[in-house]
Amino acid sequence: MDNIEQIIIAHLCHDEDYLRKVIPFVKEDYFTEPDTRQVFIAIGDFVVKYNSLPSKSALLLSLQENRAVTEDLYHRCETIINGLQITDNPAQWLIDETENFCKQKALYNAIMQSIQIIDGNDSMYSKDALPDILSTALGVGFDTNIGHDYVENADERYDFYHREEEKIPFDLDYFNKITEGGLLNKTLNVALAGTGVGKSLFMCHMAASAITQGKNVLYITLEMAEERIAERIDSNMMNVAIQDLKDLSKQMFSDRVEKIKSKVNGKLIIKEYPTASAHSGHFKALIDELKLKKNFSADIIFIDYLNICTSSRIRGGNANSYTIIKSIAEELRGLAVEQDLPIVTATQTTRGGYNNSDVELTDTSESFGLPATADLMFALISTEELEQQGHIMVKQLKNRYSDPTRNKRFMIGVDRSKMRLYDLEESAQQNITDSGQDNGPVFDNSSAGQRVNLEKINF
Repeated sequence: MDNIEQIIIAHLCHDEDYLRKVIPFVKEDYFTEPDTRQVFIAIGDFVVKYNSLPSKSALLLSLQENRAVTEDLYHRCETIINGLQITDNPAQWLIDETENFCKQKALYNAIMQSIQIIDGNDSMYSKDALPDILSTALGVGFDTNIGHDYVENADERYDFYHREEEKIPFDLDYFNKITEGGLLNKTLNVALAGTGVGKSLFMCHMAASAITQGKNVLYITLEMAEERIAERIDSNMMNVAIQDLKDLSKQMFSDRVEKIKSKVNGKLIIKEYPTASAHSGHFKALIDELKLKKNFSADIIFIDYLNICTSSRIRGGNANSYTIIKSIAEELRGLAVEQDLPIVTATQTTRGGYNNSDVELTDTSESFGLPATADLMFALISTEELEQQGHIMVKQLKNRYSDPTRNKRFMIGVDRSKMRLYDLEESAQQNITDSGQDNGPVFDNSSAGQRVNLEKINF
């Protein structure tokens, strides 16, 4: 048994403070020798059952009663247990060394598992799982935060309320109203729309707005070619109808690009993947490659669009569409959290929601698990009448930024020839306000609302 393994086992039996800090993070497969591993398992079982330090006699009795422990293995475990002695090293040194031990063992095990997968000897995982396995191992560490104490952490909570969070604002007023200033990092934001309504138009407009603000944008497309996405953004940025771009001379086009370059500080990278061939693992690899080769770090990612991605965890033939789409949404939100940035994507409406002027969450195509995962979800609605007016109706479906009943529906303008969205006069919003919206919160009329209203006078 390695010296550090001896130290860990000894302190797990004699140092309660150490045990409670490290036992959630140490795993049995970190111990290479069967006898050491068996002693650790016995310690863990005792702690779970009795919530206290195990004695040597309790461990030996547990091993005696374990039918899976042979006589030879028992004697080796007995030798380890009888020889346990704690050290006089500083407590923090011991914690740090244990964390380092866990990191090294987790990475070693991940590499060995990866070799088995590459050699075809692992029936559970495919090669697509390798990035997740290795990234999980590299992320092993001790997180000693076990929750927010409502009373003890009140000062930290007050500071949180008054901290300015970094956001990426829209250039559309009503979107800024419903998000209280823009998109937050670590969020998944989803536009729901039927075919041809404007999912890609919305994301291209947003991408153009972001680079104008000096943000670095990564636009991933699985539907259209990279050049087609760039064409739409050219039309938006150059103020030229998309059908007229091809009529620009080379000099005129170059001049406009130089003008944009002089005014725009952000960078835009557009990457195309074949439809239904890429997942969050591919996107993470692309992010890392861009950092290495182009010194490019994205501030926001657009993925066009979610339904034609694949899952890094689930193979298409082994699950229904609900499970697959929900899995993709969870993986993309996990990527947003890992990279500390917002992700914007889109999804299709069902056939029933295609011509519906009042789209609901239930009109989400293929999986209701997607709305459950998204932080912001809104529908883009177009009818023949709205199309003639050059308007799109936006309806909030889910909103973790603010109260979704405020400005639940609103209108924005659309110039499809130039791939642009714009704010409308306030008069365009007059006839779409939800009835009863300003009658006060329903909560105030509930039992809990009455209790809070009575008690708040004492604050």
